[in-house]
Amino acid sequence: MGQDLKEMFEREREEKKIFLKEGHEARFIKKLDTTLPEQKIDIRLLKIAASFLVLFGLGTLAYVQLSNTEAIPTTIVNMDKKIEKEPHFSFGDLSPDLKKVENYYVANINLELAKLEVSAENKDMVDSFMERLQELNEEYEELTEELNQTGPNDQTITALIENLQLRLQLLQKLKKKLNQLKTSKNEQVI
Repeated sequence: MGQDLKEMFEREREEKKIFLKEGHEARFIKKLDTTLPEQKIDIRLLKIAASFLVLFGLGTLAYVQLSNTEAIPTTIVNMDKKIEKEPHFSFGDLSPDLKKVENYYVANINLELAKLEVSAENKDMVDSFMERLQELNEEYEELTEELNQTGPNDQTITALIENLQLRLQLLQKLKKKLNQLKTSKNEQVI
């Protein structure tokens, strides 16, 4: 009984030569083809889909290019003399990186505002947070005005970024408190 199983199976395979009937492989392939037919891809549909993708990409590119037009400085004409209005630039106009930072925070602030669920029970809390948010908005406008008057400097830019961060943190804190309030009310009902 101490035989090696591998050797035993090899000897058995050699002793019993199994031959398949002639044409067995061809019949098997034919059955496979009828059961699982080869799917052909319609080249015309691929060409149409590729055309739509190209047109969509070009349309998106054109839209982005046209929406990124820069503001032209406004000139005010007076009857007596021509007064040129100073260019008014915002925080995001200083550099593309700062524009990205501003857009990031503004988008997240708007997202958090959209997610707020205001009800009669939490209206007072939401109102107090909204008052603080309004104060931060006014401070942001004052900082933007300072940026226009004194020109860009590190202190003003840092203050603008911190203002955006504070607004986002304030909304996240409000959302957390509303969730706690909702959870406590659900626990009281149970």
